[in-house]
Amino acid sequence: MAHPRSRRHRLLALPAGLALTASLGFLPGTASAAPPSRTPVTTDGPVLSYVVNTTADRATVARVRKAVTTAGGSVLTSYERIGVIVAHSANPGFAAALRAVPGVRSAGATRTAPIVPAATTDVGPPEKVQAPKSNALSASRSLASGKEPLEGLQWDLPAIKADEAAKVDGGSRKVTVGVIDTGVDDTHPDLAPNFSRSQSASCVTGKADTSPGAWRPSDPAKDYHGTHVAGTIAAARNGIGVAGVAPGVRVSAIKVSQPKTSSFYAESVVCAFVFAAEHGIAVTNNSYYVDPWMFNCTDDPDQKAIAESIGRATKYAESKGTVNVASAGNSGFDLAAKELTDASSPNDATSPLTRKIDPSVCLDVPAQLPGVVTVAATGAKSAKAYYSNYGLGQIDVAAPGGDKYQLPELPGKDGRILSTLPGGDYGFLQGTSMAGPHVAGVAALLKSTHPRSTPQEIQWILKAQAHNPGCGAADAGCAGTPRVNGFYGYGIVDALAAVQD
Repeated sequence: MAHPRSRRHRLLALPAGLALTASLGFLPGTASAAPPSRTPVTTDGPVLSYVVNTTADRATVARVRKAVTTAGGSVLTSYERIGVIVAHSANPGFAAALRAVPGVRSAGATRTAPIVPAATTDVGPPEKVQAPKSNALSASRSLASGKEPLEGLQWDLPAIKADEAAKVDGGSRKVTVGVIDTGVDDTHPDLAPNFSRSQSASCVTGKADTSPGAWRPSDPAKDYHGTHVAGTIAAARNGIGVAGVAPGVRVSAIKVSQPKTSSFYAESVVCAFVFAAEHGIAVTNNSYYVDPWMFNCTDDPDQKAIAESIGRATKYAESKGTVNVASAGNSGFDLAAKELTDASSPNDATSPLTRKIDPSVCLDVPAQLPGVVTVAATGAKSAKAYYSNYGLGQIDVAAPGGDKYQLPELPGKDGRILSTLPGGDYGFLQGTSMAGPHVAGVAALLKSTHPRSTPQEIQWILKAQAHNPGCGAADAGCAGTPRVNGFYGYGIVDALAAVQD
């Protein structure tokens, strides 16, 4: 995710070549026919959450649900259409017992202990900006000028021609972007006009809760990430504060972060993608990675199960017409390298392990999953942001994410991204967390222009319309060609082209 961890969010005051599906075995298949373990069941371990991936048919899911109980677990929820069961158990041998059940493809714990750090993709805490005093007269003057009061500080809008696009078409009210994140403050005056409550929920427990307000941040002072993301996507042009990339579309919130820790667990994220798929959400924005592993490796049974469960959920959403967009991460990693050092996983451990990983088989989830649009970050000079992950064949497109070292021209002399914060506030943040929502906004404009296009077609148009700065002489590590390279993928997205084509 893009959280205080390296990729999710590093706020400052205020992803993608796709791995082979076969490497994670996302497609349901036949599991071992070995009988379940008959060793005595003990429940003296910590209660952990597990994902169990089965053949996707009713009979198999029903049989495995019974096996969960036999192995000392309880079923929280199950998704027959994708063959994913979420269970809780205090049996240390629970996952191993379930892997031996016929019809089970993989099973694993979604955490190693109560998690402490979080995992979004921004860099630093937000720096708040005083919103101009608003009244009917000032709002009407702003609307007459065609500019929002704080738009002069939003260098990122002209960087992708979103300001010009808004004069042509701000997007369709029939298109909704779901923000899978820390929750969204739908009472913010720049978000309320475009917020869709009927397409919002909390998936924190692993089951969708649609009760009023469940989607809001647990702690508005700390869980500002999702509200900032939502403003970049669809803040209304209403004469109040800032403008979004697609100010005419709807935005919804699917909260997945845990209270206090802001952790993003697999069962919550699976729930979010299934909810999006079944509630007509056209685009999802995913500015985070799934805790507790920055990379999920196929040679570890727990990590394999996490990646497979979320891979099934993203594929299901895509099959229902949803375009999934994800941030590439803030560690400055070359995701196309033969080897990387992950020193932050698991992030729920007292002392995380330092491990060497092969990024071709250890994936950043959901950014590197098949079918997901992986986004790198750029700064005000249209150069790769200093913190952004990159990699030839790993990045699909790029967008403004902010870079405190790349300063824009006046009046906006801050290189970070200005957007909405809970409580009616505004603030600057930077990170690939901020780049992702720019792409999600452009994807929403494309979906508005091409309402019958499939997610694959929207991705193709998104890439075809992008403009690539190319690799400069000083861009060490920028492999590829002027058209497609490791820093920008196919290039920086173009909002104006999205509404003209």
